[in-house]
Amino acid sequence: MMIYISCLIFFSGLFVFSSKRKHLLLMLLSLEFVVLSLFLNLFIFLENMNFEYFFSMIFLTMSVCEGAMGLSLLVSMIRVCGNDYILSFSSLW
Repeated sequence: MMIYISCLIFFSGLFVFSSKRKHLLLMLLSLEFVVLSLFLNLFIFLENMNFEYFFSMIFLTMSVCEGAMGLSLLVSMIRVCGNDYILSFSSLW
């Protein structure tokens, strides 16, 4: 049952990521939602196979680093452009 719930969470996060392409903050939140569902899948797998949970802590650490990097990019983009719209940010300037 938990596998179905985590797959539903994963695909709903991918749907939000693909439908909300305008705002960077909504894209980052949906990516964190997908990472959280992958963490749930990993935790369920390690629990069912009777393995140690050490790799889940490494995965959680890497996902926190990814979230901090995304937020720092968001802050720098808002400082440079004034908003978080993807369409207004052009790397060709």
